[in-house]
This record gives sequence, structure tokens and C-alpha cells, in this order.
Amino acid sequence: MAMLLGDVGGTNARLAIARNGVIDQTTVTRFKGDDFASFDDVVRRFMAQQHQPNISSLCIAVAGPVSGGRASLTNRDWSFDEQNLARLTDADHVRLINDLTALGYATPALKGEGLSVLRPAAEDRARNGQALVVGLGTGFNVCAVRVLPGGAITALEAEEGHTHLPANIMARLIDRVGADAAQGFFSTEETFAGRGLSRLHAAMTGTDPVRSEEIAAAAEAGDAAANETYDFFAELVGLLCRELALRFMPLEGLFLAGSVGRSIAGRMDRFTPAFLSEAHMRHIPENAPVFLIRDDMAALHGCLAALSQPG
Repeated sequence: MAMLLGDVGGTNARLAIARNGVIDQTTVTRFKGDDFASFDDVVRRFMAQQHQPNISSLCIAVAGPVSGGRASLTNRDWSFDEQNLARLTDADHVRLINDLTALGYATPALKGEGLSVLRPAAEDRARNGQALVVGLGTGFNVCAVRVLPGGAITALEAEEGHTHLPANIMARLIDRVGADAAQGFFSTEETFAGRGLSRLHAAMTGTDPVRSEEIAAAAEAGDAAANETYDFFAELVGLLCRELALRFMPLEGLFLAGSVGRSIAGRMDRFTPAFLSEAHMRHIPENAPVFLIRDDMAALHGCLAALSQPG
């Protein structure tokens, strides 16, 4: 029997078949969202390409909200329904999960070139089976993970993006860009998603906002102002991750994910002093290693892991 796995974002959808608990690499297929009116059409095309395999279960990771067996994309007018997908594929078991939740399920299996160690921690440190994925990209959110003895994985939904910005980070912003400009950073997502980086660069340079990708390209080319923005942004991410480390105690690791997370991976000299800046309860961030998820297949591996979990 085969399992159908999917990782669906606003631009692309990636589908694959797993058999005997292993993803069949020859089946991994990417589809451009603009070429299809709905996700159902993507599934039909994929099933036809794979000669209508007998699907026993499926799990789709969606870059958008998931609730009550239904989901929608944040950046595309596609909807998802577990019952409809069951009818479409004849699968007995169907799960829709958020894409960050999928990364949470994947964390125990991440290794090799798919995972970079940004800040190691001592091997003999205390362990608690808890990890945290921090998604910094178009949006911002986290997924807390608990691995129980025996290997069962629990990935917890959370909403950190729309929480108020911690007071120490707001104070640092006011100190750097002034009180008026700092008011635009009213939530965690508005500060740490891509648009937050764009807004920060505009506030620091006195220019109109540009896309975060343009700032990254300018920094890569050696632009001093862009690099100053990234240095300060990496410091702010370090301060935020310190707060998250105390909140979630991820002694198995704090995993950065997303395009903005990747863009600061080379600035740990700015991240780490901020991450360890508070003496109070410092042993928690000190004992939490920091990783960067690089594996493009991570969400698919998370979907596979999710199908073996209850719920």
C-alpha cells in the first residue's frame, strides 16, 4: 500500500509517494500553482502520472491555516478538505496539517546536509525531548515538538506571530530607529517576517521599503547599509529566540526555518550574544542548540511521520 504526501505553498506544490515507510524519490514531483485551478487538479494529475497507485493514507502540509479537517492557502485561492481528498484518492486515512507542523514532525529525522548546526550545545547537557521550530519567512510562527520515549512525536500548534512584541525588543528598536518608526513593529510577525525586515531596513536607512530579497541581494553584494540592517536584525532574532527558549525549553534544539531564517545563518556572531545576553535563567538558552533546516524534503518527511502518529 502507498502513502500520498504533499507540501503545498503559494507558488509550488510538491507531491510524493511513500512505501514501507520510505519516500520513493522517483515519485517526487513539483507542480506550479499557476498551472492549476485547484489542488484537486494537482492530485488528479499526479495520480495519473503515477498510474493510479492504491493509496491507503495521505497527509498534506499546507502553507496556511488548518482547522476541522479543512485548510486554505494564505497566498492562493485554493481550499483543502479531508473528506473530499479521501473520495478523490480512495484513501482510508487523510490528514491536513500546517507546513510548520510538518517541519515539527520532521525534526527527529533531520540530519546530514539537510541540517546545519548554527550553535552547538554540550553533548552532556540535560535533555527533555522538546524541540522548537521557528519559521521566519513570508510569515512567522513556531511549532513546539515533544518526542516521547519510544519515538512517538507530538507537534503542537501555536500562534506566536500575532503576539505582542517583547518589551526588551521594542526598547532596542526604539533605541535604534526612534519611537515613531518603532510603532510599526507592533507584533512578532510584523517584526520578524520578511516584511518586518523590509520595514526595518527602510527605518534604518530613511528610504522607501524594498522586498527582503532585494536587501539580501544587496548585502551579498557588499552593500554596507544592507549588511548593517541584517546585523541588527540577527541581533533582534537572537533576543526573540532567547524569549522562546525560556517559553518552550527546547533542549533538543531550536530549529530555524524559512527564507529569512536562512538569510541570517551566517550572522551568528550577532545572534549568539543576544541569545545569551541575560544572566537570569541563562542555562536554558545555553543548553539549547540552534539549527537551520536546509532540507527541501523536510515537510514531506514530516507528513510521513505525521501519518504514524495518533490524531
